Amino acid sequence: MKNSATTGGDELAEQATPAGGTGAVAPPVAESGGETKLAVLLAMAMFVLVVDTSLMNVSISAVVHDLHTTASGVQSAIALEALVSAAFILIGSKIGDLIGRKRAYVIGLLGYAAGALSMVFSQSLTPIIIFWAVVGGLGASLLLPAMQSLIHGNFEGPAQRRAYALVGASAAIAAAVGPLLGGFITTYLSWRVAFGGEVVIIAIVLFGIKLVHEVPYTGERGVDVVGAILSALGMGGIVLGILVWQEGGGAVGALLAVGAGAMGLLAWWLRKRKREGKPALIDAALFKSKYFRFGITGQTLQQIALGGLMIALPIFLQMVLEYNALQSGLSIAPLSLSMFVVALYAGRKLGGKSPSRIIRFGFGLLAIGVAAIIPLVPHIHSGWALVAPLLVAGSGLGLLVSQLNNYTLSPIEEERVSEAAGVNSAGGSFGLSFGLAFAGAIMLGSLSLVFTHHANASTVLSPTEKTQVSSGLEKNAEVMTNTHLEELLKGQPQDVQEEILHINTVSRPRALQFALLVPFLAALLGFVNGFRMTRLPDPEPSAAAEGVLGG
Repeated sequence: MKNSATTGGDELAEQATPAGGTGAVAPPVAESGGETKLAVLLAMAMFVLVVDTSLMNVSISAVVHDLHTTASGVQSAIALEALVSAAFILIGSKIGDLIGRKRAYVIGLLGYAAGALSMVFSQSLTPIIIFWAVVGGLGASLLLPAMQSLIHGNFEGPAQRRAYALVGASAAIAAAVGPLLGGFITTYLSWRVAFGGEVVIIAIVLFGIKLVHEVPYTGERGVDVVGAILSALGMGGIVLGILVWQEGGGAVGALLAVGAGAMGLLAWWLRKRKREGKPALIDAALFKSKYFRFGITGQTLQQIALGGLMIALPIFLQMVLEYNALQSGLSIAPLSLSMFVVALYAGRKLGGKSPSRIIRFGFGLLAIGVAAIIPLVPHIHSGWALVAPLLVAGSGLGLLVSQLNNYTLSPIEEERVSEAAGVNSAGGSFGLSFGLAFAGAIMLGSLSLVFTHHANASTVLSPTEKTQVSSGLEKNAEVMTNTHLEELLKGQPQDVQEEILHINTVSRPRALQFALLVPFLAALLGFVNGFRMTRLPDPEPSAAAEGVLGG
């Protein structure tokens, strides 16, 4: 999925110029009515992309219950979907260049529809992992770059600016209302109905596909296959290693080593291709710009923080407070709504201020907001206690969303902005998947340690029962509601039931506190990175950078 709760993950494919000499390709839409319809359809497609994971986040407990699976399994699917999108978004852009942007757009929509349909009909987690996470992630990697190029080639002048604004507004609105919308539908109808609604929207968008004119690609048609493989192996190895560790699987070290090694080889390969003058997956020279390096670092850290929050908070609300999807969505709403409002305000009112200082301040607010939540977790009995810190954290994210994209891309030459935006988006998507996976793994790992510690210290549990608890957690640690745990403990002596429920009640908040250290540390590193940014002269705003979709 693309970045589910923010418009901070930005994407831009090659900005193609309509070819005047190819009669087979239609010119941009000329009729005002046709332009408006097409812009609305593109905005609908973007809405589905952004709202998708919000639906999954607020529905975790319902999905766990209906599919008889685990919260960690659902969390792994969410992280995997973000990972697939990140790993293939760069090559997805190139594939769109080669097969045609309109065709890539259609294939991407069909991939997303397949993922949503799997959510409607699946009776287990496996089809969701295959179709929603993998096929849907591949669909996103094709859809986002193609959408950018189609907006660029199907609209001109003021109409193009209006189209970008409408699609960007759609993404922002989806990020803000996604938790509320998903929570309402899941609670009063079903999470399957929510994903069925995605299928309906995609069908409407595809029904209007005749309004979309192909945008030809006139650049280099060579494909850097080795670079694409190394990119996928690098990001995939690191995140999959964390997910395997979380699920108690083997070969964790090997996966992490493959990931780190592939990233190192990718850097060497890109420089080699640059020296040889051959097509490369990305231009390594982009990273010579300090603005780009600092900006993409900030983008990645922002998404790590967001990913950590968007897995820890829903699990806390649904598995500890035992909230339903609507209550969970309402409790998270201060984060998403404040992010939306502040991003809108900052984008309009803070144009004359120093972007680097705004970014640093944004990371500072984010760190303060998360830090305020951590000590509260063991004492929270209602989502109301989270309102103030989430407003602070959301305001920080809003400031980051309003500034990071333009800061990163402004110094890049216009003809290279598209490529730079693709790298920026891949970094953000990787950060999101890493944050989701790492926070989840830390949560389950610490749960196992804390639960085992309390079990071993218990004066109620027998040595045999302590051994059973320890071996069970080693194989399958899981955040579980007390209600579900009570069902599993039926038949056990009453004092044993009460003791294990007490240990579960004490251990889960502690595990979630450890998980929240992931977004806190990411925000803290972003704050430090902000000081590096402020040492540079502020870049001039770029019109080319502003014409980049968020998703």
